Amino acid sequence: MQLVGAEASDEQRVGGDPAFAAVITVRARRDEPVAPLLGFLEPCWGLRPLPWAVPGQKRVLVQVDDEAALRRLSQEALRHRRVLGCIDRLWTTTAGGPIQVRPRLPARSAQDLALLHTTGANRLASAIAAVPETGREVTGRPNRVAVVTDGSCVRGLGAVGPLAALPIAEGKAALFAQLADIDAVPICLNTATTDEVVAVVRALAPAFGAISLEAIAAPGCFDIERRLQDELDIPVFHDDQHATAVVIVAALRNALRVVSKSLATAHIVVLGTSTTGAVLTRLVRRAGSGTVTRWFPDAEPDTGRPASHLRPARLTGPRRVHGGPAAVLAGTDAVVDLSDPGLLTPQLVTVMAARPVVFTLSSPEPRWHPDLLADRAAVIATAHPEHPNYLTNALAFPGLTRGALNSRAPRITTAMHLAAADVLAGLVGDNLLGAHRLLPDILDPQVVETVAAAVAAVESSRRRAPHQPTADGQGDR
Repeated sequence: MQLVGAEASDEQRVGGDPAFAAVITVRARRDEPVAPLLGFLEPCWGLRPLPWAVPGQKRVLVQVDDEAALRRLSQEALRHRRVLGCIDRLWTTTAGGPIQVRPRLPARSAQDLALLHTTGANRLASAIAAVPETGREVTGRPNRVAVVTDGSCVRGLGAVGPLAALPIAEGKAALFAQLADIDAVPICLNTATTDEVVAVVRALAPAFGAISLEAIAAPGCFDIERRLQDELDIPVFHDDQHATAVVIVAALRNALRVVSKSLATAHIVVLGTSTTGAVLTRLVRRAGSGTVTRWFPDAEPDTGRPASHLRPARLTGPRRVHGGPAAVLAGTDAVVDLSDPGLLTPQLVTVMAARPVVFTLSSPEPRWHPDLLADRAAVIATAHPEHPNYLTNALAFPGLTRGALNSRAPRITTAMHLAAADVLAGLVGDNLLGAHRLLPDILDPQVVETVAAAVAAVESSRRRAPHQPTADGQGDR
């Protein structure tokens, strides 16, 4: 693409994190490359020219690694005699928040007001009071999701409180809207107990078709989800557990295909005490894994029991191992590191089986760069958007929710999780599958459509068949 005010000869390089980026305006001639002018740029920072039509000026986007680097960049830029401005891109692009509410039926006359307000609204209210199911036809409830958080467990930050968690909830609402055409409302609760969260969400539920729990700490998140799902007739789900687990299972299935192994025969280890760990371990086993081991050094989050009451290696398969991470990882085919900070090190990978699969998903990033594993692991996946094989729950939660809303499912079940993982993995055919391509792109329109259809098919099958408990004893959950 030809850029106005920037030449194709300008240096471009990949690097940094899109969330830590600055737009720099430089005084430069049209034929003058920008990179040599900015001598303070560090080699690991990304650089990209931007369209800019002001004569005698150019604009570039510089991506750095973290907050400290961004401050350093800003200070150096504003001291430079050729720099006219340095703007934090995140602050400018998110001003006012990422979502907004606009009416579907504009009010341009008194007749329109009568439909939307006063007599029209009263008539609809009367109809719903008489036949509650009418609400599905004349309100937005069937396509509306509450994104609920108390800010007690924001990824990489911990307990920041409800106000600081608002950008997390708003960002998720924006993804719901863009990827799945779902109206999502961020709700940040200033609550102190799980009982309060349950009570507030229960009271709000009549306005929503589903509840999405976000950034809520364990063990409370498990209790909140279970109690609300038992009391409400709409899906209640915690994406940090379930959607993340779906994506990891899909990626594991494909990664093992790349190294000519299978989920049924591979030895898999899950490291860490994240809220995803327990759910992932169960889902991997339900997906057909013969041996999956969960290892964590401290108290188990879903029980709160102290470490002294737990064996170092929690086992869900026949492989009997005791000891630290090195003993657990010895001879294993795949590892999923969900620890915080990362328990996994490049040295530990050397004790794994030949051509190991390594998912380093610790928050917010591993303590070492995944490139250090390039000569040790056959397949690597991370939780960072700039790294190959970026694993994000956004590959799953929009489709899971869309499918549940379309099919009017009262809950999102384990069978739906498994179906979603299967079709997500299947979207990358043999001709595209490789060490650097495990799953489809998050913006691929097939993702939401395919996952939603799989979820709806499971619900349709459930309604046709008599109820039978699942293998984990949770029935239709």
